[in-house]
Amino acid sequence: MDYVVAIIVAVLMLAGAFFTMAAAIGVLRLPDVYCRMHAASKAGTVGASLLLLAAGVHSGDLSIFTRAVAGIAFLLLTAPVAAHLLARAAHATGHALSVFSVRDDMRKR
Repeated sequence: MDYVVAIIVAVLMLAGAFFTMAAAIGVLRLPDVYCRMHAASKAGTVGASLLLLAAGVHSGDLSIFTRAVAGIAFLLLTAPVAAHLLARAAHATGHALSVFSVRDDMRKR
C-alpha cells in the first residue's frame, strides 16, 4: 500500500512540476502582459494545486489533507479572478496588445 501512495504522490508531483514549469516558461516567452497573465494564472494554479494535493496525500493525515484541499479551493477561486482584474487594469491604463493578437474586444468603438 505504501508503494501505491508513493507512486500517486510522485505522479502528482511530476504533473504539478510540469504545469508550474509551463507557467514559468509562458511568463518568460509570451509576447504581452495579457498572455503572460493567462499563463501564470491558469497553469500556475493547476501546478500549485497538484503540488498541494501531493503534499496532502503524502502526509497521510486527514487534517493536513483537508487543509491542502482548502488551499486548492482558495487558489481556484482567487487566482483567475485576480488575473482578470489585473488584465482589466492593464487594459485601462493603455497596455498595448501584441501584434499577434487578432482583436481587442474591450476596445471602445
